[in-house]
Amino acid sequence: MLNPLDLAGRPGPGACRSTGSLPRPISSPLPRSGSGLGVRRRVSRRANRRSLKMAEAHQAVAFQFTVTPDGIDLRLSHEALKQIYLSGLHSWKKKFIRFKNGVITGVYPASPSSWLIVVVGVMSTMYAKIDPSLGIIAKINRTLDTTGYMSSQTKNIVSGVLFGTGLWVALIITMRYSLKVLLSYHGWMFAEHGKMSRATRIWMCMVKIFSGRKPMLYSFQTSLPRLPVPAVKDTVNRYLESVRPLMKDEDFKRMTALAQDFAVNLGPRLQWYLKLKSWWATNYVSDWWEEYVYLRGRGPLMVNSNYYAMDLLYVIPTHLQAARAGNGIHAILLYRHKLDREEIKPILLLGSTVPLCSAQWERMFNTCRIPGEETDTIQHLRDSKHIVVFHKGRYFKVWLYHDGRLLKPREIEQQIQRILDDPSEPQAGEAKLAALTAGERVPWAKCRQAYFGRGKNKQSLDAVEKAAFFVTLDETEQGYREEDPDASMDSYAKSLLHGRCSDRWFDKSFTFIVFKNGKMGMNAEHSWADAPVVGHLWEYVMSTDCFQLGYAEDGHCKGDTNPNIPYPTRLQWDIPEECQDVIETSLNTANILASDVDFHSFPFHAFGKGLIKKCRTSPDAFVQLALQLAHYKDMGKFCLTYEASMTRLFREGRTETVRSCSSESCNFVLAMVDPTQTVKQKLRLFKIASEKHQHLYRLAMTGSGIDRHLFCLYVVSKYLAVDSPFLKEVLSEPWRLSTSQTPQQQVELFDLERNPEYVSSGGGFGPVADDGYGVSYILVGENLINFHISSKFSSPETDSHRFGKHLKQAMNDIMALFGFSSNSRKEFH
Repeated sequence: MLNPLDLAGRPGPGACRSTGSLPRPISSPLPRSGSGLGVRRRVSRRANRRSLKMAEAHQAVAFQFTVTPDGIDLRLSHEALKQIYLSGLHSWKKKFIRFKNGVITGVYPASPSSWLIVVVGVMSTMYAKIDPSLGIIAKINRTLDTTGYMSSQTKNIVSGVLFGTGLWVALIITMRYSLKVLLSYHGWMFAEHGKMSRATRIWMCMVKIFSGRKPMLYSFQTSLPRLPVPAVKDTVNRYLESVRPLMKDEDFKRMTALAQDFAVNLGPRLQWYLKLKSWWATNYVSDWWEEYVYLRGRGPLMVNSNYYAMDLLYVIPTHLQAARAGNGIHAILLYRHKLDREEIKPILLLGSTVPLCSAQWERMFNTCRIPGEETDTIQHLRDSKHIVVFHKGRYFKVWLYHDGRLLKPREIEQQIQRILDDPSEPQAGEAKLAALTAGERVPWAKCRQAYFGRGKNKQSLDAVEKAAFFVTLDETEQGYREEDPDASMDSYAKSLLHGRCSDRWFDKSFTFIVFKNGKMGMNAEHSWADAPVVGHLWEYVMSTDCFQLGYAEDGHCKGDTNPNIPYPTRLQWDIPEECQDVIETSLNTANILASDVDFHSFPFHAFGKGLIKKCRTSPDAFVQLALQLAHYKDMGKFCLTYEASMTRLFREGRTETVRSCSSESCNFVLAMVDPTQTVKQKLRLFKIASEKHQHLYRLAMTGSGIDRHLFCLYVVSKYLAVDSPFLKEVLSEPWRLSTSQTPQQQVELFDLERNPEYVSSGGGFGPVADDGYGVSYILVGENLINFHISSKFSSPETDSHRFGKHLKQAMNDIMALFGFSSNSRKEFH
């Protein structure tokens, strides 16, 4: 029942003289002089390579010593010691910044400087012979008097400071609680679009007063309200209303009896435990959702859970793979730098007034999902100073810092080019190793424990799992081609979703993919965060790459190379044949899954949200009703529909389901396929269905959804070892149409009026049901909507391209109801 795209991440290691399994530097290409390939020259070139490797190794060693008959000869490398000093300095700076941000966030919505204002104010009233404390300062003074170590003046000062500090803390707690109470009000969301009551305006002013100034990313976390637990009867009634159009009368009567029995008997008992959890835990849903929906899933992550993000639709700023990787990686690291300093602005709704939860940003970087036999775990590190790059079946470790600073784009390009130029071959079992992360989880967990727990395999796997993120230099060319738009976009989507099944590390929080022609994209693991969080990062990366960093005229990154940066190092593996057999089995499983994915990704140019808003309707409701109409034309029936919504108005909120197929939407669709219905009748039903959809979406966002509540009640029933036929049946119902909208969150980064070609392609996910569709869409600017449709070839009922045709027709048919012809749409463009 889950939706894989719930809406609504210096020198190399010190070498030593003893033999071991440390990663080795990749070889540097040497210039050839003259002609002929005699033995002497070959020996000379080998000697040069050996001397170069030795030089690199010596640079990476802080000190060396040799035992001789005369004693120990100790030699220090000043360059290596300098790098160690700068690295340590960088780490201490980050620790200090974290501490400072912790203090600032901890006292929000006040500020540290406000403490001084309060204390000075208290001291001033004391010297004016006024007691602002109603006798509390005098009591503190008498308590201090028992020590006998302070003078009378010192006791007065200490008493005033202590009272001022207590008053300051009390003011912070009061402001924070007041803000939490204010943010618990959601009536503004149900107001008619474009109209705001006087009460809502007053409420907005109060929120802004208590919100403080210049909030950091996590400033609002302690002020966000908890997700409320809906009443059991309300949830059951909403559920019955949602399935009424999907069930025959007899089935609905039977389900109604089950639901009413649950609401009266078992439901209240389960609800008591859920209420208890809601009082104790920060969020009564999120931890169970992460564990039972994501981490305990034993099937492949690839296609089933991971999702992808595409590059700009039309623009490729450079066709040099290494250069695009250089700018892209640097932009991602700039975002991480802002994230570490909490300089990313929190997302605010309603005119920058209402904050959304920012908790999901915490595990964006330095994060990896670790397989287990029964359940996976998420490993997150505070910091990581390297990335791992995959190219032609080989893994390379690339350090991100040199001379105590972040590598510049041209320097990263240089490192990537060194990897592209490296002629070495993959080691035994190395080329397909990542297929372990694409297959079933249990074989990967057993294999990891048996073969990657010690020696060079453990060291290399640690390098991958503890990297800031994973990078794949893909050998294929992808992206939109005007001469063949359908095939090119379908290929691009499938490549990002699964690739060759062995060239993405699907366990990492995200894999950054750069194709041979300079196109790029991202594949993200789902358990640590939902798509809008990854989308926020991706918007920043695309904007920074094109508009901030840019490229030189020859296509390279701006700036100069740096020959002093140590070469990337090859990760070393010793993979036995037994492990290689497991890798092959996982790869076969993944290949079968990947080859079954029927994908259709396309830009819809006929109109966008600009014209939809002219019709005075919600763009999301318009698209959702078009999806209902398209599905009915495609299948000849209605189905349970999942639209992802977010619950980040609450602390640690993630997602909720909007059940888009309602009685109102079904009435509209039936009218659209009935030739006897007039345009006026169809428009009336469209408006009713649209308003109903918006109401359901608002209920989901404000904690009154259906599915997360029922899911948690089901978890409680399992803990209590009680059986509920109602919950069991509800949670076994398949979502044959799973949808989500990718939001544009940082529209200020892209000026589409000046740069209309810099439009995003959005992202997508695999099919949820074997006989259903997965549909993702993004409304870009005013005139473009990108759709991503997935299904399975193995299902005789589905066809992604057929559904795409029905969807285009449905969009046009609905727009035609409003009297907009194709000519008038062109004028609007």
